Amino acid sequence: MKFNIKDVAKKAGVSISTVSRVVNESKVVKSETQQRVMDAIRELGYKPNAIARSLKIKNTKTIGIMIPDISNQFFPEVVRGVEDIANMYKYNIFLCNTDRDRDKELQYFDALEEKQVDGIVLMGNEVAEDLYTKIKLTNIPVVLIGADYIDVPSVSIDHVKAGKAMVKYLIKKGHKHIGLLTGKVTDPAYGVARLEGYKMALEEDGIEFKEELVIEGDLRYKSGYEGAKMLLDLKEPPTAIFAATDEMAIGVLRAAQEMGIKIPEELAIVGFDNLDISEKLFPSLTTVAQPMYELGAIGMRVLTKILNDDALESDKIILNYSIIERETS
Repeated sequence: MKFNIKDVAKKAGVSISTVSRVVNESKVVKSETQQRVMDAIRELGYKPNAIARSLKIKNTKTIGIMIPDISNQFFPEVVRGVEDIANMYKYNIFLCNTDRDRDKELQYFDALEEKQVDGIVLMGNEVAEDLYTKIKLTNIPVVLIGADYIDVPSVSIDHVKAGKAMVKYLIKKGHKHIGLLTGKVTDPAYGVARLEGYKMALEEDGIEFKEELVIEGDLRYKSGYEGAKMLLDLKEPPTAIFAATDEMAIGVLRAAQEMGIKIPEELAIVGFDNLDISEKLFPSLTTVAQPMYELGAIGMRVLTKILNDDALESDKIILNYSIIERETS
């Protein structure tokens, strides 16, 4: 029986395009996937013909960008970095705002595949399992910006270390009763990583971890406001609150001001991201600065290397962060 490229794709559990990439010795395909395809080729005795060897993905000079929340000031700055490098390499941008809606994520990903974009830049901190399944099956290169927990090339900061550094900063300021407003427990960067860094800092300084001082939110202003109210209504309210994002921290600031709490004399407030508005607040916000523009620019450079079949020095790039001390602490 003579087997064809479709049979190889089916046996290897990949797309026909992925088999073609392996046959054409493309560097885009992951080594484990390449091995699976090669094993299938050997087992089936498949011999690529000239047509199979010439099967290529059509270049559209278009890059898809998926962001979870266009209203959050963090993402437009990252997109600017992506766009500047994309323009340099003559790529057009197709922007998709998912509103953190899983159905939208899947719909947009399918739409980008249908449009045959050359690559996808995925921003955000939480990739649902069904979306990750699509990412693993597609032949379109994907780069993740802002986190590094799935098996695709990524550009991010070390969220655990950054969270730990901010809590250590508060401890050095004399705070031992520190509240934490995190992202969802399913969120590897703004939820899990923040909590892990928080716990590590407390443990190193011999401070007891208290469950009631940790409130889960959705990273937005309202959840920061409501979370702060919950923490400040405790019998023993915290003397400092670390919010997982600047947007949440602004909500904390509003809640504290409404309650007549003096900042930073009675309550220190710190955030994460260093949005442009952080230094314009009164009092201005102490925060962890992420290199937003650089995250986008370097992420797009990584994608162009993949598209050009250039070898990557590392598929997990970690950028530096810094603590910006202002008036809220």
